Amino acid sequence: MTQTMEISLRPYRPEDQEILSAIYASTRREEVAAWGWNAAQQDAFLRMQCAAQQGGYEAAYPNADHQIICLGILPVGRILVERGPGRLQLVDIALLAEHRGQGIGAMLLRRLAQEADRSGVPVQLQVHQANVRARQLYERLGFVATGEDQVYCQMERKPI
Repeated sequence: MTQTMEISLRPYRPEDQEILSAIYASTRREEVAAWGWNAAQQDAFLRMQCAAQQGGYEAAYPNADHQIICLGILPVGRILVERGPGRLQLVDIALLAEHRGQGIGAMLLRRLAQEADRSGVPVQLQVHQANVRARQLYERLGFVATGEDQVYCQMERKPI
């Protein structure tokens, strides 16, 4: 992480749909490319899946705070957090591929943990079983597994 990195959050706006699609695609492009589809088919599928994910989040977490992660003025990711009674739920955090591994996600997760500590509530999340890098990050930041199914591992960080 560079010393001059200016990370900020701003509210999601409808005109951010293109960046949301790019963020989503960057998280699934490698997986979808292995299916043998041409670029147009991949793009159409990824746009459809992004819209389905967004609709699912809106239905399941109608009060979630949806923000765009910015590096300077450049949008590089998104974070959804639902602040509920007795907990903070990290619904989703995702960065464009070229901005991963630079400490941005860790910094935002630390901020979320500090907010939870001030409020005396845990941070809860679920992570895809195949996302080993994210799970390792969460564990480094004090999250522990609280359950799992065939697809996801549920994790929690208790307040300090």
